[in-house]
Amino acid sequence: MQLQSQVHKTDPALIRRGIYLLLLLAPLFYATYGLANWLASQRVAVPEIVFDWEKQIPFWGWTIIPYWSLNLFYAVAVLAATGKQAQDRLVGRYLTAQCIAFVCFIAFPLTITWQKPVTTGLSGWLFAMLGNFDQPYNQAPSLHIALTIIIWDHLRGRMPVFWRMIWHGWCLLIALSVLTTWQHHFIDVPAGALLGLFALWLFPREGVVPWQDYRITRDRKALQLAAIYGGAGLLLFALTLNGQHPTILLLLWPALALLLLGLAYSGGGTKFFQKRRDGSVSLASFWLFLPLRVFFRLNRIVWTWREPPAVRITEDLYLGRFPKHSETQNYACIIDMTAECIAPCNSRAHWQAFPLMDLAKPDFATLHAATNAIHDAPRPTLICCALGYQRSANLIARWLVESGQVTDRQKAEELIRQTGRPVRLYADHQ
Repeated sequence: MQLQSQVHKTDPALIRRGIYLLLLLAPLFYATYGLANWLASQRVAVPEIVFDWEKQIPFWGWTIIPYWSLNLFYAVAVLAATGKQAQDRLVGRYLTAQCIAFVCFIAFPLTITWQKPVTTGLSGWLFAMLGNFDQPYNQAPSLHIALTIIIWDHLRGRMPVFWRMIWHGWCLLIALSVLTTWQHHFIDVPAGALLGLFALWLFPREGVVPWQDYRITRDRKALQLAAIYGGAGLLLFALTLNGQHPTILLLLWPALALLLLGLAYSGGGTKFFQKRRDGSVSLASFWLFLPLRVFFRLNRIVWTWREPPAVRITEDLYLGRFPKHSETQNYACIIDMTAECIAPCNSRAHWQAFPLMDLAKPDFATLHAATNAIHDAPRPTLICCALGYQRSANLIARWLVESGQVTDRQKAEELIRQTGRPVRLYADHQ
């Protein structure tokens, strides 16, 4: 299969708009960055978080060139936007990363005390330019890493395959340069990556923004789950603030994932997971929720390891847990009711996702759409959710009644339970 990439043409009016935006963004960036540096310099003692092994990191003076190149790409990304929405969302990502980093720099300032070797030539001049406005503060999260991720993601889809590979390599070099120029310690890098991914998630490239139409749910069960997950996230976050060892900062990742999950249950809904109809998710969703997905997978193994992956409900309709890649080949179509799980890559089955939040009151419009999809789905078809106990079982029960296979929901439940599956059906109201 030959891969093709389209070269997009940018509207001159959009370029002018981008210039105006940069005239606002650039002064704001340098003003806030400089203010945070100055405030940290006024403190009597600023802590430094460094691992012993970091002393083995070499100083490569020439990597100041890719380090500085991010400034150029910062502007290019705004000017190369393909539309007003893309431009606005990029600016939203910039401001998100900048504002959160600014707050962290002021609330939890860190420093790097390493003395850089003397450099000459172009590298020496670039280091001197950097030293004119930069000081050894503003460490975690690394704003350089956050912006690298944002700009990499924004531009990678606009390049032909050959140049895209070079772009990937250059952005990796930019990320590496924060260490080899001795501008940052290691812990700043994952913290900056987490910030960049959060900005991508908050202003996704496609689809609705996750906070759009957010309303506190009236579902009591969902609010209880929001309190549990949100409380766990806050607890982990508190541990990172009071921890003594630098590795404790890595708990920020699951802490953020739990806080977002709590917000999803409180009213944000399934759009927080940014799951597409084909079962895939956005890049930001994949990484931000990865700690939870590992936990959910372990939970699935614990609950279902003694049960078959799926059970037959009718001659060509099956109910089961979320399938492994090797199991997808047994079906022509898979109807996926999970919000949290990701479809296996390169699945031959026709995948259709209708995301619902686990254990919460269902969105009946989604259930109705999924029920209609079963009628038209190629057979054999698997209806699945995480465990195959609730969301998928309820969908099959609805379809059994609507298709005339049984007369009512009670008969549908009895038919499903005959397979040995311990299902839980929703209350029969909409």
